[in-house]
Amino acid sequence: MQIHVVQRGESLWQISQRYGVSINEITTANQLESAGKLAVGQALVIPTSHLSHTVRTGEALWMIARRYGTTVQAILKANRIRDPAQIHPGMVLVIPARTHTVQPGESLPQIAQRYGVTAQEIIKVNRIQNPNLIPSGTVLSIPFAKPLIDVNAYTNTMGEEAGRLVTEVGRYLTYQSPFAYVMREDGSLESIDDTATIQASLAAHVVPKMVITNFTFKDPGSKLAHTILSNIDIQYRLLTNIVTTMKNKGYRGLHIDFENVLQSDRELYNQFLQRAVNRMHSEGYFVSTALAPKTSGEQKGLLYEAHDYPAHGRIADYVILMTYEWGYRLGPPQAISPLNQIKRVLDYAVTVIPRNKIFMGFQIYARDWLLPHVQGQEAETFSQQEAVRRAIKYGAAIQYDPVSQTPFFRYTDEQGRRHEVWFEDARSAQAKFDLAKDYRLRGISYWVLGYPFPQNWLLLEDNFRIRKLI
Repeated sequence: MQIHVVQRGESLWQISQRYGVSINEITTANQLESAGKLAVGQALVIPTSHLSHTVRTGEALWMIARRYGTTVQAILKANRIRDPAQIHPGMVLVIPARTHTVQPGESLPQIAQRYGVTAQEIIKVNRIQNPNLIPSGTVLSIPFAKPLIDVNAYTNTMGEEAGRLVTEVGRYLTYQSPFAYVMREDGSLESIDDTATIQASLAAHVVPKMVITNFTFKDPGSKLAHTILSNIDIQYRLLTNIVTTMKNKGYRGLHIDFENVLQSDRELYNQFLQRAVNRMHSEGYFVSTALAPKTSGEQKGLLYEAHDYPAHGRIADYVILMTYEWGYRLGPPQAISPLNQIKRVLDYAVTVIPRNKIFMGFQIYARDWLLPHVQGQEAETFSQQEAVRRAIKYGAAIQYDPVSQTPFFRYTDEQGRRHEVWFEDARSAQAKFDLAKDYRLRGISYWVLGYPFPQNWLLLEDNFRIRKLI
């Protein structure tokens, strides 16, 4: 895949000619509603066998070539660059696909093994009809080797709609987490309509995880958490109810999401986690936890102080870092998942939690704030597709913030009101995938299904092999 940013005056026909890809292929990949309508600054995924690489500060061409297993000359030729010194941070380079000339007697599995890819990947890239009939001398494009990761996604809708959402993207998921069973003070659980999403998960070979939490949109849950964490009898009752539910529903693991826990309950929370893990492991289940995005062990605030990164990293099977919501719906307009802030969280996390236990959170929704922002005024939340739709409708040029690695734009509506929109696109998704690779993380966790973002899924599959456990 390559990423192309629409320039002023460009048409889809011109873009298709530049990359040798049909208009229909580009339209389908990006689910464009109208091939004749593009926004200036809109990022498009171009379905090719090449990759795009955004040059970072301090990178040299030889470093980029080594990363992708190609040569400096190949990169210079693909990008029509005469002087290697011309590259600069932020520049998007095309990384040409590797090629292999089939030798007499060679088979696809042998070729795949040589390059560290699968025969199926070579078949797909080259559109091979009969893998057993490839004449010697055939020049094959060799896909880049991709790291193996786990992918989790939450759903916060219920019933058949949730099942439909999982079915749509199940091929890209390792785990699926319906949000959520809310705990009660007596250790019981509020029931949810999760049958359809569990069935859809299992049908797509996705592991369903039961999620428990202490908070709702109406109640931060601090008092409830204290009631449960300070009473062992309630905890044992809660764990028994969880196991019963998991067995009845077909869940394969447990995800614990205690938020807004009082600092004074920090050690009690750690002790509960250990009890939960002991019980779940004895029943054959795994346990994961959700952690607020901390940048140090001493970070103050209700969201952070009771979340003990070293303890969670030691006790749980893996953790999900909630690296989103800087652009809070009731706060001022800003990037929701800014890359610079995520890096600060990861820089701390990898010092106290094993990398193979860390999932990086990734939000897949956009927000629209009215300007000037009034504290407490709620932003509108919608899909990335809707964000692009509004940019096109109001003739707004999409800009890209180099610090947060996030697109945004401003527009004036029919009532004369000014708006500011922050969202995700192919560039920001690729930047996050690169970050997950750089930090050698276990996986990525999406909050939340239900906001269409077709580019994300194409790029996810282009960057990684996704682990399937069932």
